[in-house]
Amino acid sequence: MVYKFRVILDAEEDVFRDIAILEDDTLEDLHNAIVNAFGFDGMEMASFYTCDDAWTQEEEIPMFDAGDVPGEMKIMADYPLSSILNENDTKIIYVYDFLNMWTFFVELAAVEAEEPGVSYPELLFAHGELPTDAPTNDFKSPNVSKDDIYGDYEDDFDEEDFDMFDGDDSFEDFGYEDNNWN
Repeated sequence: MVYKFRVILDAEEDVFRDIAILEDDTLEDLHNAIVNAFGFDGMEMASFYTCDDAWTQEEEIPMFDAGDVPGEMKIMADYPLSSILNENDTKIIYVYDFLNMWTFFVELAAVEAEEPGVSYPELLFAHGELPTDAPTNDFKSPNVSKDDIYGDYEDDFDEEDFDMFDGDDSFEDFGYEDNNWN
């Protein structure tokens, strides 16, 4: 079977690509198809994240095993698409280049029979231009107003609480005199 995905850049402008890929291909194959479809050079780290229907990020599936014990962590190449995505679980998040955080919503749009003579993965449709810079995401809590940057947090500190630091850099009152670093 062929999985047909819509890969949408998380941006204000509509930028997306439709990609067809075989169900037995891996997440690494989908990663390569996305990199090619959007014109990235493929030299940056990337991860997929499983998610629920509301796009809530869950488990990370990285390109490379970065765990403490080699082979302990499963990576993109370990997951055939059909093991993660199906007609009930259709959404996954893709992040490319962790310095710039290119974030994409990847949704399984259709599962169809393989067409004879077609080479997969295949770019089916492209809409919109990739911006020069990755869109910035606003990670503010929806419960916080612009005027209240601290939300519900209210501490009991005032200026008098910081008097203990005035003019004394010896830290003798904090028990550090026993630590000889010389």
